Amino acid sequence: MSLLGNLVSQVARSAMDPEDRQRNPVNQRINPRRTGGLGDILGSVLGGGTQTSGYNPQQYERRSDNGFGLDDIIGGLTGANQRGDMSSGAGGLGDILGSVLGGQMGGGQMSGSQTSRAGFGGKGMLIAALMPMVLSWIKRNGGLSGALSKITGMGYENQARSWMSNQEVNDNLDPNEITRLFDESEIQQVAAHTGANEMEVRQGLAELLPEVMNQLTPNGNLENEPEANEEIDQIINQLSNRLGTLK
Repeated sequence: MSLLGNLVSQVARSAMDPEDRQRNPVNQRINPRRTGGLGDILGSVLGGGTQTSGYNPQQYERRSDNGFGLDDIIGGLTGANQRGDMSSGAGGLGDILGSVLGGQMGGGQMSGSQTSRAGFGGKGMLIAALMPMVLSWIKRNGGLSGALSKITGMGYENQARSWMSNQEVNDNLDPNEITRLFDESEIQQVAAHTGANEMEVRQGLAELLPEVMNQLTPNGNLENEPEANEEIDQIINQLSNRLGTLK
């Protein structure tokens, strides 16, 4: 079972979609503060190109299938002969993200038009680039329970409760306050790599962190914390091996 399998698969699938850049372009004017649902950026990636106002939470469900539904992604990135190695565990999710990001940043199997500075990708690629930041932030703050304690201690108790709840829609963070959690230099680096503006990066983080926390607490509590922290470690290790830059 993978807590983050469905989320990572949808992000990777969107990032690889050659039409994502046209359908969900980065460097656009966005709503600087929108709560509820999956937000403007993440909602466009996970909600099939729709914005929050048209997003139905029932359309995006946690899934626990061991295959993650990633065969098409794995085949597109690595070739069918490597599918078995990458779909056998949670660590394979890091391989998926590493392949997507490595292909876009370093040539890989993507076309030149997709890897140019002005056209790094759409919002799917932006969310793929933000996933390592979010997972590393959770790990740096002591894992799932430590990160939730950090958020609560910063005054976001109501938001944190909504992320864990199975009845409430995520109350996203204010992107204008996201630098309380993430360094400005990290935000600038992602903006430089993806071609997104810094407000889009902040809003992406403000939407992605709640959704990751939501996926890691499927029962509305911390009983899955050992599994969650192990999966985060596996994904980060896989990414580190592939990209060599994650700490």
